Amino acid sequence: MDTYTAVKNRFLVLCGLKKMSIHRLAIESGVPPSTIKNILYGKSINPGIVTIKALCDGLGITLADFFNTPEFYNLEQEIK
Repeated sequence: MDTYTAVKNRFLVLCGLKKMSIHRLAIESGVPPSTIKNILYGKSINPGIVTIKALCDGLGITLADFFNTPEFYNLEQEIK
């Protein structure tokens, strides 16, 4: 799995677990809905760490919680 897919999937899973819409996540995180949609729908394949941190804040989790999944431990090499 590549990094973009892992990040996108993690946000989708977390929003589902917390029953949080894109609109609610935008309000809670202070990140514009368009930015979140761009990440989730592939227009932004390289979201910055500050954006990821803001989204984690909106979800009520830490960056460590966000990245602490098997998908992030087994990412494929980005430079080929």
